[in-house]
Amino acid sequence: MATAAIEAFAIQNQGPALRDETPRIQRIDSIVCEKEPGAWSFAVEQGEAIDRHWEKVSAANPLLFNGAVFIMRRYAVEVESSRRILRAAAIEVEYKAFLAWRNFGFPDPDVTNFFAMAALVSADGAFMLGRMNEHTTSAGMIYFPAGTPDPDDLKGDLVDLDGSVFRELEEETGVRSDEVEASPGWSVVFEGQRIACMKLLRSGLTAAELVKRFDAFAATQTAPELHSLTPVFSRRDLDEDHMPAFTLRYLRHMLAQREAAGG
Repeated sequence: MATAAIEAFAIQNQGPALRDETPRIQRIDSIVCEKEPGAWSFAVEQGEAIDRHWEKVSAANPLLFNGAVFIMRRYAVEVESSRRILRAAAIEVEYKAFLAWRNFGFPDPDVTNFFAMAALVSADGAFMLGRMNEHTTSAGMIYFPAGTPDPDDLKGDLVDLDGSVFRELEEETGVRSDEVEASPGWSVVFEGQRIACMKLLRSGLTAAELVKRFDAFAATQTAPELHSLTPVFSRRDLDEDHMPAFTLRYLRHMLAQREAAGG
């Protein structure tokens, strides 16, 4: 696709142009993601468009930083001794290239945006989601604490998604890994060129206590990533306008399971 065509598409369509596949949720026992060497063809071929896009978005938001992130090159779900393992390979790319790819509508179908999310549940049964602050690239959106994996999440040649979950949770909410109980495995939402890996974490604090705790934490931050915490106790609390499709899909799935169990 020509550079001009990509830029025009970015202006006309800020939403995701996802691959034609049926969204689904799978229980996964473990995730093994290896870092691979190699360049990203989209970043090389569309370098000028990426730079122009970055100039625009960084001028509008000087807090943006062009660091390194990982993007998934391939993946497969394998079954070994009745355990479901998501095996994947990822390459390191510049954030500005990743952001352009996302904002342009995912024009390269050969890579996938994958991320781990801290599906935090309060002691009184609320899923605790964060509303993104105004200075972020997803301002106003509501989803679990999360982030695209970056080199801080590396353990040797493996991208450590468990570590990413706890790092993002603490960085965004102030809640530490030793303050929550992690459920085994993952609920993974496959939705086009996004793969959201949900790790269920249970807190001993109520929703009101977690909100109070977050507010105190955010008050100590110069530019907190989250504006506030949003409790979701039931389907009535779902926000169709501000929660991404993968978040809504996961919450509906979990709330339906709770209702079926009589909870």
